[in-house]
Amino acid sequence: MHSDLERVLLREEEIARRLDTLAAEITADYEGKDLTVLAILNGSLIFMADLLRRIPLPLQIDCLRVRSYYDKMESSGQVDFDRAALPNLADRHVLLLDDILDSGHTLAAIVEAVRQDVRPLSVKSCVLLRKVKKRARPIEADYVGFDIGDEFVVGYGLDYQERYRNLPLIGVLRQP
Repeated sequence: MHSDLERVLLREEEIARRLDTLAAEITADYEGKDLTVLAILNGSLIFMADLLRRIPLPLQIDCLRVRSYYDKMESSGQVDFDRAALPNLADRHVLLLDDILDSGHTLAAIVEAVRQDVRPLSVKSCVLLRKVKKRARPIEADYVGFDIGDEFVVGYGLDYQERYRNLPLIGVLRQP
């Protein structure tokens, strides 16, 4: 699988160090609050597991399966998820976890749905990667692991056609 990468962008050790810092920030911000972490699947699964093990707070975890890339190398602009599958988040602080902030379509759609449908006390977002680019939807994440260029990346949960998620690093996929 490594031969499919043009180059390694972030190594496992770099990711681990940044997760320590993110976890400390999140812990400080949510101390004493009822927190529910809502992870966007499948991309954030590894990020979620590694980050949340570093947060020593009582919290609830839930997941929401979302699709927007449809086996392509860029977002389709269409975000599909079952709004009825949103957990009961009323009177809780919600932290959305996603693997990457790219076009903004996915994060904006989920934030909007959570605010309208389940009325939590607050909604913030945390992404492992944020592409530095103009977004199709005007949204930013509250917590960001790394800023990256506008390249197609895989590994550490990010995929291309459901492959490469299990790489312990993040790399730029070689163009076909």
